Amino acid sequence: MYVGLLTSPLDWDFEKVVKWAAVNGFKGMEVPVSPKGGQIDVEGVLKGKAGKVRSLLKESGVAISSLAFYSMSILESAEEQDFFMRTIEACSALDVGVACTIAGAVRGKGKRQTLREEFAEVFNKLADFAKANGVKIALENYFATLLQGLDHFRMAFESVPSEALGLNFDPSHLFWQQIDYLEAVHRFADRIYHTHAKDTEVLSFRLRNLGVLDEGWWRYRIPGRGGINWNAYVTALKEAGYDSVLSIEHEDPFFGPEEGFLEGKRFLESVIF
Repeated sequence: MYVGLLTSPLDWDFEKVVKWAAVNGFKGMEVPVSPKGGQIDVEGVLKGKAGKVRSLLKESGVAISSLAFYSMSILESAEEQDFFMRTIEACSALDVGVACTIAGAVRGKGKRQTLREEFAEVFNKLADFAKANGVKIALENYFATLLQGLDHFRMAFESVPSEALGLNFDPSHLFWQQIDYLEAVHRFADRIYHTHAKDTEVLSFRLRNLGVLDEGWWRYRIPGRGGINWNAYVTALKEAGYDSVLSIEHEDPFFGPEEGFLEGKRFLESVIF
């Protein structure tokens, strides 16, 4: 298991991000992509620039753990589905084994019916395409998407049984909902293909006044600054057979981008064994 980072808070070009990650001892990078470009240009990779990216990574000793395309409208947008398929092809061209995304937003039908219908239709197609390209899809369990709780996870994998579809597991979204993130690791051990390392701090003095249905009583933090038991979490991942990246997703309001990533890395390296 090793520490990586979701690079989006670093507003630099790809070469500078790679050099910074290497100098500071990060082993992996989760690189966001979009149809509008970004630190890695998917279309450029597919048109012959994959070799340049691979050479830069080889020289630095840093790997790409995932290319990530997070869009709430992926279920209803054929254009975004096509772009994600090109992202999968770019992963294959770069020897990246995982493409991260989200399951899409809930619509009027509700989460369970959407998982059985639109989600099944779209992600069976995407999973088949990923399998043909030697890539796995990892869905982040973001609470505002179809993957809110463990029953939604189960239904997603019943709707799309392909082993090409799994999780970009993020305990922070489960913690504040009082869902057992350790039980989730064990229950879905064979479907965890990537992980986000992000903590959540519950502000009890606000919760007592606001109640769970209001907002402002929890916030995301750098690992080690919230309530997640990281020793237990890393142990659960080990027991589940997961031995890949802990990708720091930095949304902590008290740290700048570089400072936060380095603080998170120091902490995570103290609990990895």
